[in-house]
Amino acid sequence: MAKILIVEDNEMNRDMLSRRLARRGYAVVTAVDGEQGLVAAETERPDLILMDMSLPVMDGWEATRRLKAESATQTIPVIGLTAHAMTGDRDKAMAAGCDDYDTKPVELPRLLEKIEALLGGSGTSG
Repeated sequence: MAKILIVEDNEMNRDMLSRRLARRGYAVVTAVDGEQGLVAAETERPDLILMDMSLPVMDGWEATRRLKAESATQTIPVIGLTAHAMTGDRDKAMAAGCDDYDTKPVELPRLLEKIEALLGGSGTSG
């Protein structure tokens, strides 16, 4: 079972994504800001990270740059999530080190395709 770290400050979004991914067979861990996300990535060793880009304490851009700079976490795929879908945001996310990018509100089928592609199609057991 693949483990996904959700770094999201909005409780409703975090809860909804957690429950929907858990129902699909993923183990889910969460963090509420970029700093907690870095700690969770190192301690939990998730198979993939869903990173909100607009976070308190440390934003998702900086947290992703730091994850990709550390040898222990640099190979973990990161999908950047943002409600601010402005021209250039995808490029900015990719430049920060995100492996993919998606917009909010999350369309679960589209997000699941991206998750499964980054996990090599072996993400869930069912």
